[in-house]
Amino acid sequence: MDWIASTISLLALGIGTLFYAWRGHISGELVIARFFRMYRPNRQDNPFAFYFHLGVLILMGTVEIVWGIFILLGLLRPLPWR
Repeated sequence: MDWIASTISLLALGIGTLFYAWRGHISGELVIARFFRMYRPNRQDNPFAFYFHLGVLILMGTVEIVWGIFILLGLLRPLPWR
């Protein structure tokens, strides 16, 4: 029954990551911890960093959701919970 916990956790993490990316895109600013200090790339001051980090967030959220769906369908093994 590890596949249930793996699927739920990966889907929740992916949805949360995509929601965070969406909110950052709407507001025009992302809050990111960089070397244990807060870094806030925004659309006006540093558009390259903003869109780079936004792309990374969208990519990671999508990967987490697809990974969870693959575990749900039985194509991948569940995460090893210890």
